This record gives sequence, C-alpha cells and structure tokens, in this order.
Amino acid sequence: MKINGNAIRPGMVIEHNDRLWRAVKIAHTQPGKGGAYLQVELKDIRSGTKLNERFRASETVERARLEQTEYQFLFADEDMYTFMHNETYEQVAMSSDLVGEELLPYLQDGMQVMIETFEDDPIGVQLPPQATFEVVEADAVVKGQTAASSYKPALLDNGMRTMVPPHIETGTRIVVSTEDGSYVERAKN
Repeated sequence: MKINGNAIRPGMVIEHNDRLWRAVKIAHTQPGKGGAYLQVELKDIRSGTKLNERFRASETVERARLEQTEYQFLFADEDMYTFMHNETYEQVAMSSDLVGEELLPYLQDGMQVMIETFEDDPIGVQLPPQATFEVVEADAVVKGQTAASSYKPALLDNGMRTMVPPHIETGTRIVVSTEDGSYVERAKN
C-alpha cells in the first residue's frame, strides 16, 4: 500500500531500497529555504542496521502489509522469547532484537500480544497499550510538595523507573503506558 512520505509514524514498517525497515524516530523539518520534509530514522528489521532518510510529502513509500496474530507470551530463555498462538497452540521463538529492546521490560508471563509477520516470518511484537506493575520502591513525599501535579520517582518490579503521584507508596500496583513508561493510574484490582 502506497502512502505519502509525510504519513510515516514511529513503529510503522515500510519497504525501502528492497528491504523492510521499521520507523524508529521521526522529525518534521521545515527549512527556511525549500520545502518541508520528514526526517526518519529507520532500522532494518533483518540486520538491525540504521539509516536516516528524508521523505517529502510529494514522495510515496510502500507500507509493508503485515499479518497480525494474537499470541500469549510464555517465557524468556536467555536471548530468546517464546510466544504461543492462542488457537493452534503453535509456539514461536523470537530474539530480543526482533521483539525490540525497548519492549522487553514490559513483557509479563501470560501477556496477550500481537505478533506481526511478513510472508510468514515473524518480524515484530505489539504490546497492549498498558500494563500493570507493582511499585517496589517509592521516595517519601517532600513536605510542601503537594501543589498541583507534583510527581516523585518510583522503582517498579520490572526494574524500570517512572514518575508517580505523591499518594503512591511501596507495594501499590499501578498501570503504566507501554509506549513511554509513564504512569496512567492506580490499578483497580
């Protein structure tokens, strides 16, 4: 499917120079002279090499057609992560490079994920938008820091740090965004 060069978004997979690339970062640039363009950092899905490319709105790129299938995360064994198809019970093992280093801290046993495949080869994982973790360490509230939207650092049971509201204490279960690791809300259960 052809899309405009300025329609590329982070996480999108495109075909460029006869290879599959995942857009990692994008930046809209409007120089003083000439037309605007989209500066895109691309990562080769197969080899992991990176490439910075400029796309103008007038250019078109081929967006890769990916099949998405729901799988359940089972376990990690060193650098390999094993997932099970929910209906056929077929298992797929993927390396940490294919899963994505930035997603690994969010994976939890039994988590339902979407595995993206291109021509029957798994190429990536999409996590649910939010995940629940327990706060294992939270700083004490500083007196007088109760003004609007003051946050404090906290350490989660997956080893990640995030900023939480002052009322969150050690042992509290919270919901965080898997996109950027930010606090969403206190877990309901």
